[in-house]
Amino acid sequence: MPDQLATPETAADARPYDALLLLSFGGPEGPDDVVPFLENVTRGRGIPRERLKEVGQHYFGFGGVSPINDQNRRLLDALRKDFAEHGLDLPVYWGNRNWAPYLTDTLREMVRDGRRRIAVLATSAYASYSGCRQYRENLADSLAALAEEGLELPRVDKLRHYFNHPGFVEPMIDGVVASLAELPEDARDAARLVFTTHSIPTAAADASGPAGEHTEHGEGGAYVRQHLDVARLIADAVAARTGVAHAWDLVYQSRSGAPHIPWLEPDICDHLEALHGSGTPAAVMVPIGFVSDHMEVLYDLDTEATAKAAELGLPVARSATVGDDPRFAAAVRDLVVERAAVERGEEAERCWVGRLGAGHDRCPVGCCPARAPRPAAAGEDSPYA
Repeated sequence: MPDQLATPETAADARPYDALLLLSFGGPEGPDDVVPFLENVTRGRGIPRERLKEVGQHYFGFGGVSPINDQNRRLLDALRKDFAEHGLDLPVYWGNRNWAPYLTDTLREMVRDGRRRIAVLATSAYASYSGCRQYRENLADSLAALAEEGLELPRVDKLRHYFNHPGFVEPMIDGVVASLAELPEDARDAARLVFTTHSIPTAAADASGPAGEHTEHGEGGAYVRQHLDVARLIADAVAARTGVAHAWDLVYQSRSGAPHIPWLEPDICDHLEALHGSGTPAAVMVPIGFVSDHMEVLYDLDTEATAKAAELGLPVARSATVGDDPRFAAAVRDLVVERAAVERGEEAERCWVGRLGAGHDRCPVGCCPARAPRPAAAGEDSPYA
């Protein structure tokens, strides 16, 4: 299989889609929002309000404001600019899982605006329950709410995973090269690349991706395979650009589960300690699991992990996420045009890099299964055609 397929020279034709929905996690926009936001995130888990106040301290340390909403606003601007420049006549809306603008409210607005075929971009690039299936469950919940209101339901199609689209990978390569230049010159060539992503329960990682790709005993399933593929791509590209092959690792951050439940390891702070102990002179933290510099990047990496490195005397730099990079906006346009061609019954060349190929358009039955059975839209098991 080739390492890359060329981007197709395709006209910017979005038919049959009449809108794009940016679907994200959401975040508080002031101190009074923090606990209600966390109540939304943890609904059904029975976590006491006092505990949520403790958990929210890292938000309060940033004025109670998560950067994710402003980052999504910038991405919306980048998408609209790219679409307009390339003749893609497709309005872009935005809805969140856990804070305003809420997904149900946005879908209601889209229906009232006459939107009937909606392409959905989730701000999560990889396969997992929380990164894919749960967003599909949110879509199903919102569609059910609109049905109860007697509204005509639109067709929603979630765009495929884009972890290995060059428009997602290439900005991160630039970020690593720039971060290496920030390190002390005498430590730069021996610096280690530490790729980070959100830790999830090992059982959820093993069950990520289509059923045929599930693993056992903490091997990680599609979630780990996809991250390893991106890490290899970036490390190889950095070596080609700089002439230095850096050793690298995939590690995890932002664990939030009960201590007795196994989650993916090692943790970033534990790993920095191990690197320091082994004589590694410096490291670049590369948050490949995150689309933008939201709270889990700013707090878990820029605050906690950076403080740990300072305590150890280990020079570190943190490379940028993709955010609103124009190449990512172009990648989204590419994904929309590609999926639109498929929906029209046309053959669509797919743009990807790495070893894993382009992902599926519709999640098959058993893909990233739910903790408990719940309806999910935009997949083969969707109750909504």
